Formats: sequence, structure tokens, C-alpha cells
Amino acid sequence: MKYVFGADIGGTTVKLGLFDDQINLIDKWEIPTDKTDKGKNIVGDVCDSILAKMQEKGIDKADCIGVGVGAPGAVDEDGVMTGGAVNLGWDVFNLRTAMEEKLGGIKVIAGNDANVAAYGEMMKGGGQGHKNVVAVTLGTGVGGGVIIGGKLITGSTGAAGEIGHIRVADGEEEKCNCGHTGCLEQYASATGIARLARRRLAKDDKASSLRSAENLDAKAVFDAVKAGDEVAIEIAKEFGSYLGKGLASVADVVNPEIFVIGGGVSKAGEILLSFVAPEFVKYVFPPCKGAQFALATLGNDAGIYGCAGMLLSDI
Repeated sequence: MKYVFGADIGGTTVKLGLFDDQINLIDKWEIPTDKTDKGKNIVGDVCDSILAKMQEKGIDKADCIGVGVGAPGAVDEDGVMTGGAVNLGWDVFNLRTAMEEKLGGIKVIAGNDANVAAYGEMMKGGGQGHKNVVAVTLGTGVGGGVIIGGKLITGSTGAAGEIGHIRVADGEEEKCNCGHTGCLEQYASATGIARLARRRLAKDDKASSLRSAENLDAKAVFDAVKAGDEVAIEIAKEFGSYLGKGLASVADVVNPEIFVIGGGVSKAGEILLSFVAPEFVKYVFPPCKGAQFALATLGNDAGIYGCAGMLLSDI
């Protein structure tokens, strides 16, 4: 049997998976992400953990096809972190080469974490059966991955798929984390939905259960929507308008078969899609309006599946 490893490097933990060559998950585990000293120990920790798992399972290097790794930053086709990874403390460096050296020559392929998660959803998750997929992650920010003809679109510096920074609003005064204003991320992320809620509640005194919510977050908003709260429904409609408009812009360029929505906000379920899909149809170029919408199904495992699949597709 031949084996593949997937490593999804996050700001808190590194998720790792051992797969066979048909991308069937054999084992998965996590290690803490050591961000001390500008994250200089992370690569070594990941590689040591993979080598230890190989020893535990009795896997020879000859039977290891390679390792796919995802990291939070732009990664070009050579495995270079072209902008580093701010939340890990990394500067620009070649992640692929660094890992291959630590692994004693085992093949490594590297990609952006959102991109590899998108690939995982295409292969084994909500986008399975499709080859033209846009995966959208609604978490603290808004991430994305674009797959056309079964291949990840990474761009010249590995920064393709940053749909959270599509401009969807004029007149915004607060700045996005990227330094601009009016980005999709400011309205469709978990933090963005909370911002919309605060702004809506400040407009008037209309009764809403959200006024007494212990945590005014995206979950509280969609829980209130499900309970029929009129103010919460207004907030959800505004969220849906921004996300629908942003995804229409994406569809006009890449014409996907399906959008797969994941991340913490997607835990609201199908009701979330009901606010997005109609707005998408309103704004999209008509020949692109047939795109489907689905929820992601792999959860936190999407990254390791995508890493393994990305490695196998590169053989």
C-alpha cells in the first residue's frame, strides 16, 4: 500500500492526516502550533510528527508518496510563502523545500490553506462530483478557493481566491484587516455579521431578542432568524445581499458549477443559503446564474483531505 500525508497548519494547531492513495483517511491527529521565536519550530514539529507516525505505522519512505501541506498565506507554485504568514510569524521562505529537507527528501507540495480546503471539499465533501467549484469559508474572515476543470487556481503569487477582499460597499469608514474599506469580509464573516447586528440595533428601538443576547454574534443572529425575529431577519437579508453580490462577481469571472459554503457561520445550516442564493441571482450575469449552492461537509478535516488530494494530483 502507498501512503500520503496531509498537514493543515493553523494558528493554534496543526491538523495532520494519514491517507491511502485513494484518499481514504487512515488516521488523523493534531499538534500545537508553536509560534514562539517567529514560528521557527513549526516546520520541524510538523515533519517530526509525520516521521513519528511513519515509524508507528511501519511505513517505509519508499511507500510514502509524499506530503501535502496547507498554510495561512499566499503560496506560489514553487512552494514559496510569497508574503510570509503574519499570524505564524513567518517571513518569505520556501515551505516546500524546508519540509523536504526535514523529511529527508520525501516529496512535498504546498498551498494556501483556504485553497487546499476547497480542494478537499471538491474531492470528498460538498462539491463532490463537480470540477468547477468555488469554496467559501465564512469564519473570522472570508476565505475562498477556486477550482476550474479540477485544478486549483492559485495565481501568479499564490494569492488567488481572496474573495473576502472583493469590494462590495462604498462609504464604509471602518477599515478591513487588509487596509481597505468596503470588503466583503467586513459584512459576511462572523465578525462582519456581528458588526451588521450592532449597527442595525443602534438604528432604532424595534423589539428584538438580540438586544438581550449574551453574545451578539453570528450564531445569535441566525438563532433569532430561526425563531422569527424580524430584526434578525433584516440583518440576515443585509448579509445575504453583500455575500450574494460578492459571489455574483466571482461567478461572472470563473463561472462555477457550485459554491460550497463552509466555516463557522455555515453551521447556521440551509437557512443561511436561503438569504444568499436569491441575491446571487439578482446580481449575476444571466448565463452564470445556474450555479448551485451547498454547505461544506468535511468541517475541520477539509484541509487535510485537500492537502492529500493536491499531492496526488501533482504526481
